[in-house]
Amino acid sequence: MIEVRLQKFLAECGVGSRRKMEQFIKEGRVRVNGQVVTELGRKIDPSVDQVEVNRKPVRPAPKGILLLNKPRGVVSTLSDPEGRRTVSEFVTKHYASYFPVGRLDWDSTGLIILTNDGEMAEKLMHPRFGFERVYEARVEGSVPQAALDKLRKGIRLSDGFVQAEATIMSNDDNTTWVEVRIKEGRNRVVRRVFEKLGHSVMKLKRTVYGPFKIGRLQVGQVRVLTAREYLQVRRKVMTFKGEESSPVEREPKMKPERRPEGRLSDWERERPRLKPSRSEGTRGEGTRGEGTRRGRDEDTRRAPRGARSEKPRGPATGDRRKRTFEERPKGSTGARSKGSRGARPEGTRGGRSKTPRRGGRSR
Repeated sequence: MIEVRLQKFLAECGVGSRRKMEQFIKEGRVRVNGQVVTELGRKIDPSVDQVEVNRKPVRPAPKGILLLNKPRGVVSTLSDPEGRRTVSEFVTKHYASYFPVGRLDWDSTGLIILTNDGEMAEKLMHPRFGFERVYEARVEGSVPQAALDKLRKGIRLSDGFVQAEATIMSNDDNTTWVEVRIKEGRNRVVRRVFEKLGHSVMKLKRTVYGPFKIGRLQVGQVRVLTAREYLQVRRKVMTFKGEESSPVEREPKMKPERRPEGRLSDWERERPRLKPSRSEGTRGEGTRGEGTRRGRDEDTRRAPRGARSEKPRGPATGDRRKRTFEERPKGSTGARSKGSRGARPEGTRGGRSKTPRRGGRSR
């Protein structure tokens, strides 16, 4: 068995609080295997070592769970400095080491879990796992479905964002019974949520906490789970990995459908490709946007090297039209044919005239 600190072991056995046990150890009132212990850091093995307090043997209490239907006007703690009633009044001395898991408001009723299994209690209360709590709330006025939809999407409170599932159970003259499913245990969260929606809570009862249900347990009654029930429930709690998704159901992602070749998609059908705005003298005989491979090939085909295109690149307007080679006057400094490569006009060198420019000198 795993070794534990002496004061923690005594507190789990129900002898007293951990601070009180530390005081007992300092005073020399605790013995381990017949020897007085005054060190606070002493560890023991409960399955081997024998512990005595005031010369009386102390045996470890078996792990277990109690279910309590808390009445109204009771504080969900073991002690209260203001002198109010606590849940410890409903537990016998044999279960003095049991403590409540989570809390329930003073003016609320319903399920309270008490246990001496600290590991299981910590997992039940940890918000990362999100164990579901179910409440039955009686609120003022008639609650519209729009308000419940808003609660399902989420409401922002002073301490953060809250989401919950709520359904209407019944309607009276001026009140409404609502079932609320929430995965958080903040302070007075259900009451604050309905106050945000404009409906104050008159009564609130918790019926479910994780795998535990209140069932037919009457107000003020306590039910002790058997050893078999405790092991089954503990296995469920410790193997529960939590739900990553929020209470809001998300729509499943649909895979895009593959369309056959040649068929237009909805986007292409709604937004047809615009035709080219060029005149009849566009490059290539194929029309752009027809979607045929032949048209694209003809459109993008390049002319062989050395060949000239006889088509004008722009609209021909009067004398600005570009003259072809045959129309140019002889002796012009334009493009030359292959046969006239070596012939140059007199007084030139390399095709450049030596005539001086205006305001400059000759090269």
